[in-house]
Amino acid sequence: MLSIEEIKVYIKENLIEERYAHSLGVAETAKRLAILNGISEEKAEIAGLAHDVAKNLSKARMKEMMEENNIMLSQVEEKNPNLWHSIIAPIEAKEKLGIEDEEILDAIRWHTTGKEDMSILTKIIYISDMIEPSRNFDSIEDIRKFTLEDLDKGVYYGLTHSIEFLLIKNLLIDENSMRARNYFLFDSKFKAQSKK
Repeated sequence: MLSIEEIKVYIKENLIEERYAHSLGVAETAKRLAILNGISEEKAEIAGLAHDVAKNLSKARMKEMMEENNIMLSQVEEKNPNLWHSIIAPIEAKEKLGIEDEEILDAIRWHTTGKEDMSILTKIIYISDMIEPSRNFDSIEDIRKFTLEDLDKGVYYGLTHSIEFLLIKNLLIDENSMRARNYFLFDSKFKAQSKK
């Protein structure tokens, strides 16, 4: 695997400047959350840096990679190319960055939609992508606060925000996001919970 410094060089050379800055922000946020949640700071930093490794590939190249790797898309994924970079990110991370750690690859894979029963690292990368310092939207400060108080609470409200946003925009909602949010609702601490 490339060193952290080598990964930074690779993403700087292969992502647009704004996306590179975002990746650094995700990595720093992930490191902070890793410390708070008792997991490897190094793994969190690597996953944060690498999560958008496939972001600047063309749609044609992403489609080609999915075909080469026999990846079957759901109906929603097929219709939503914005999800493709996360689907092929683990392949790109293995090939270009030498990442073999399955936990890191899983976090990279699910950083856009989330999924049910996420590992701590996968939760951290999902929410870090949403709340890193350059992000700005209504309710982001609430989600940042919840995440620092309780990772699960932050991720739950992050998923809720994403689903509400897609509903308002009348866009397709990936089934994995719905299942991820429902998974939290099986836990009694989230039932009928209010932001207030």
